[in-house]
Amino acid sequence: MAPQDFPAALARWRTHRRMTKKALASLMGFDPSYLSHIESGRHPASEDFARLAERQLAAGGELWRSWTRSTPIRQQPEGPAELFVDSDHARLVYRDGRYKARMRRRIVNGGSDPVSRYLVRISVDRYPGQPERSNELYRSHPLTWEALSLTATCDGDPMRWVAKHDRDSFKEVWLCFDNEESRFPLYPGQSAVLEYSYAVGAEQWGQWFQRAIRLPTNDVGVELAFPSELAPDVWGTETSTTAEAVPLRDPIQRSVDGDDAVFTWSAHRPHIGARYRLEWRWRVGPPEAPRPALRTSSDRMRASGIVQDGDPILARTAARFSLPAESESAMEVVDRIHRAMQRVREHHEFGKGMGLAATQIGIDRAAAVVLPPDADAAPLVLLNPRIIGSSQDTDDHYEGCLSFFDVRGLVPRSRRVEVEHAGVDGSVVITVFTDALARLVAHEIDHLHGVVYTERMNPGVVPIPVEEYRGIGWSWRYEK
Repeated sequence: MAPQDFPAALARWRTHRRMTKKALASLMGFDPSYLSHIESGRHPASEDFARLAERQLAAGGELWRSWTRSTPIRQQPEGPAELFVDSDHARLVYRDGRYKARMRRRIVNGGSDPVSRYLVRISVDRYPGQPERSNELYRSHPLTWEALSLTATCDGDPMRWVAKHDRDSFKEVWLCFDNEESRFPLYPGQSAVLEYSYAVGAEQWGQWFQRAIRLPTNDVGVELAFPSELAPDVWGTETSTTAEAVPLRDPIQRSVDGDDAVFTWSAHRPHIGARYRLEWRWRVGPPEAPRPALRTSSDRMRASGIVQDGDPILARTAARFSLPAESESAMEVVDRIHRAMQRVREHHEFGKGMGLAATQIGIDRAAAVVLPPDADAAPLVLLNPRIIGSSQDTDDHYEGCLSFFDVRGLVPRSRRVEVEHAGVDGSVVITVFTDALARLVAHEIDHLHGVVYTERMNPGVVPIPVEEYRGIGWSWRYEK
């Protein structure tokens, strides 16, 4: 495929999604001029840009494939490594509400010293994207060593293991090259097959399985075996150290083994730092364990991963980005804010527009995203924002906050604010916002400086219960 194919595909998909260059650039956190240079072929697209474009335009993998085919794939360096993995195969089986994972790795000592232990990790997340809900689950029902029933062998001989980290939903374990009867260190030039297994109940295991490449690896593969009667559906994504998830480059294969539907996937010479995540759903039962009833608006926000009132992060000033040095980190934070906003909008309609600060999803960085009241307007991305000027003309309107969404408060704010903020390239701009946008932007900038709207209310004024508020779904009104 010619190098020009990616710019052409990008322009075609952007037009198909009815997005202007400016709107797409804003959504991705790039300067519009950068996007123009890429579409015109004057500048090659970076890997980060290609991954973000694939995700934001939902191009079914076409954009990513066109970029990879026209860009040389980085290869791992040749030559011996201190310790490397020749093959890594993981098998996950689901039976009667319980998952059992079995890992098989052939490792090679390419260094000059004997190896006496090997580190493995076990991590679960029952509700991905809903950290508060997962944390609440594991605080009351933590993973235990007894329930995991961890076993390990080296070339068939039992291995002793020692816990390195023991947390509610995360374990790190040293597999030791010894047992009660003998020691069998891995000497330079030698290889060994390590196998270890553990089990986790479905009430603690979310419907995903991830392989992270932490050592130089030749081949990695995953096999999932689920009862066919559940009609399982499986898909997967790849994430690098510098960009968010895109579809797996190679398709997942499906076969039938007795009563099981078996899904297999593999990759050759994966990059160090890559993460391969397979996810699934059951089209036919089993019924999911009943979730706690989301009785209030705040319950729904908490379930969406929004930090709630009382968390110390809401009272702190967020750390500013050093741009452009931290441009990748900034884009990742903005992407996480966008995803959180999508979850929130599944629970509530926002007729006045909405905003979300990074601190409200537990990220202590100076970033916020604002969705204007005009549904056709592009989201506003604010990095390192601060208000440098405001009008004397103010008005009072009721505001809501996702971090305590059961009430609404009457807040006076300036109808015009001047905001200094940064682009991912480090450029600093000043933007003037008026009326509804001024209020939305000021609310989110307050969050990034540890201020909530109740601190802006007039003395003696208190929030009212959301049930008494009559403005839900209506835009704020302003007189000329």
